[in-house]
Amino acid sequence: MRRPRRLSPRRSPDALEAAVGALARRDLTASELDLRLARAGFAADARCGALARLREAGYVDDTRVALERAGRLAGRGLGDAAIRFDLDRRGVPGDVIEEALASLESERVRASRLARSLGGGQRAARALARKGFRTIVEHSGERSKEVTLGVS
Repeated sequence: MRRPRRLSPRRSPDALEAAVGALARRDLTASELDLRLARAGFAADARCGALARLREAGYVDDTRVALERAGRLAGRGLGDAAIRFDLDRRGVPGDVIEEALASLESERVRASRLARSLGGGQRAARALARKGFRTIVEHSGERSKEVTLGVS
């Protein structure tokens, strides 16, 4: 006759294990990871220790996350203002946001390409403003002018 298997008591993960588990699902900024650990009930010193070890090992890198995210958002047709907002919301430091934006193709070039694909005109200008572009270049005949959209 078989004996029933004895279940071992489930051990709760420490902050480092929980952080590694979160990073296994997707890349997070230090701020996002700290917030997740805080919500899971880990003390500040445990969170700081886990984040420090993960930074040292290269698993938490805000610059890498910002560069990848900015490139992905630009590829989806978003302007600098929308990208800046997204990265700021994720807790990326301002200087890293500026570095990520500088690594992208210029906003003017991206906006012109998107405006052409949308057929130009007011419809395209409204779509660009919704996507976080600040300025576009309108072409009419031989003249072109830069138009500032209602996004800051």
